[in-house]
Amino acid sequence: MASDSHTWNLVYLQLLIEELGYEVVNLGPCVPDDLLVTSCRDLAPELVVISSVNGHGHQDGLRVIAALRAAGELSATPVVIGGKLGVTGRQSPEELAALTAAGFDAVFDDASTGIADFSRFVSSVESAALRPAERAGVPA
Repeated sequence: MASDSHTWNLVYLQLLIEELGYEVVNLGPCVPDDLLVTSCRDLAPELVVISSVNGHGHQDGLRVIAALRAAGELSATPVVIGGKLGVTGRQSPEELAALTAAGFDAVFDDASTGIADFSRFVSSVESAALRPAERAGVPA
């Protein structure tokens, strides 16, 4: 996300997803929306993982998913968001639902879900769509 300069969460997710058997393309911190969309168009990833810990994840996530879903070829790509999505702690059910209604396939608010939930999601995507030997990358 363009507003988030944290890297430890991205490295952690990269290592976790790699341990699950996938190649990861980590775009790093402070990724502008247009760079994310362009990179996803170029890589055609099987899964896009967006992480934020600066507390602006909910608000930035709504903007980012709109940009990704507006790119026709990314309209069906699984996209998830997680981390510290707000500045007040746990997101309300309405706030989480707004993210999925906007286009995220799953939301992993760190105040209400754990890494096991995320790992199970990645595994479920694997069985439905990801083929480790054939994948192009998983931006984190």
